[in-house]
Amino acid sequence: MVRDIVIYPDKRLKEKSAIVTEFNEELHQLLDDMYETMIAKKGVGLAAIQVAVPKQVLIINIPIEGKEGAEAQPKENTLEVINPVFLETSGKCKGQEGCLSVPQYFEDVERFKYVKVKYQDRYGKEHIIEDDDFLSIALQHENDHLLGKLFIEKLSILKRKKFEKEWKKRVNKM
Repeated sequence: MVRDIVIYPDKRLKEKSAIVTEFNEELHQLLDDMYETMIAKKGVGLAAIQVAVPKQVLIINIPIEGKEGAEAQPKENTLEVINPVFLETSGKCKGQEGCLSVPQYFEDVERFKYVKVKYQDRYGKEHIIEDDDFLSIALQHENDHLLGKLFIEKLSILKRKKFEKEWKKRVNKM
């Protein structure tokens, strides 16, 4: 089921997500709904709080080049991350980010280049993943949601003020 995306400045996006303790059908349904929602909204990642569920759950599915829609992001390629813990981070990189909760706004953000993350899958089994490419950035971006943070908070004061001004104009037009 495709769920509604929580849009900035909704206060729920500031909420810190709770640790998942039950790996049951309810969690599996949430993960399945998140995948359907991410595909429908043309996203690469999604945190549970973005569909109004304050749990430490995120998904990422980096599109396959040359493919479109769900074909570019088959469900079996979805990384389901529950209760992530960053074990190591290093280096710096800067790249353009966007967010389904801040639609149609993109800006360069500085992140760690390399991350090593311990997490659980939908069944509660622990895994460790490490990356120094786009997945690294996506993991950090989605994990920020679990901490009640948005990528726009990483902008310089000047860029943040510009964003707020533009966002206010956009909201007033709706």
